[in-house]
Amino acid sequence: MKKALLGLAFMIALVAAGCNSNSPKPVAEKFLNSFWHMNYKEAKEVSTDATKQMLEMLETMAVRLPDSEVKKAQKVTVEITKVEENGDKAVVYYKTSEMNDEKKLNLIKQDDKWLVNFTKNDEFITEEPDEEEPIAQPDTAVGTPTNDTATK
Repeated sequence: MKKALLGLAFMIALVAAGCNSNSPKPVAEKFLNSFWHMNYKEAKEVSTDATKQMLEMLETMAVRLPDSEVKKAQKVTVEITKVEENGDKAVVYYKTSEMNDEKKLNLIKQDDKWLVNFTKNDEFITEEPDEEEPIAQPDTAVGTPTNDTATK
């Protein structure tokens, strides 16, 4: 009986270790899905203090979005393509249904807990610049005084 209980405890420990939510991939999945679905409160749960500040700014701006944009955001899917872990740092590569190119998300380990560490210098979201009309240059030939004393 003791061997059976010991074996069961070992199996539970193995399953728990395999489903460790405190590793870079599940933390990144939670953050990315929450972020893209505009659930900033949940995204903050796995974020550094600096990332939380960025999320709070986005949260205040998101309140002004029309419901159609929020519904569209909730349909975004995220795919983790690769995870590179190096000590207390990790980089998670991902794609979304809205972006074809691969992006990266930085994580750091603080107090034995993986957290998303997003800064304004990170390549988290790259949007296509809006096409702007060229700025018209002033025509210096029109309306400029000329020295036409030679013609008088």
